[in-house]
Amino acid sequence: VQLQASGGGLVQAGGSLRLSCQASGRNFDRYIMAWFRQAPGKAQEFVAAISWQGASTEYQDSVKGRFSISRDNAKNMVYLQMGSLKPEDTAVYSCAGGRLRALSSSARDYSTWGEGTLVTVSS
Repeated sequence: VQLQASGGGLVQAGGSLRLSCQASGRNFDRYIMAWFRQAPGKAQEFVAAISWQGASTEYQDSVKGRFSISRDNAKNMVYLQMGSLKPEDTAVYSCAGGRLRALSSSARDYSTWGEGTLVTVSS
């Protein structure tokens, strides 16, 4: 599976944005999918993950209630709906996939990564 993220841009604080991740290849529905982000000068951090059929999700505490991860296996797509955005959400967001047995917040568990998309939240 290869991944390509899109949908980033400039948004005002309090606004919303939806990121998309297009997967190409076979067996997409066998991959746990996740979003990570890296802010300028900071380490990469986990944002959200979703199970194979979308029944289970996991979020970083700072985005709970504001962000929602979803997937459409028929279209090989994963989405990150972001709301109530804050300046501290500014980062490059990357989608990742892995043939895992369970959801994981550890970047090292994911074998496939797409190029990131920049989200900038202005105050």
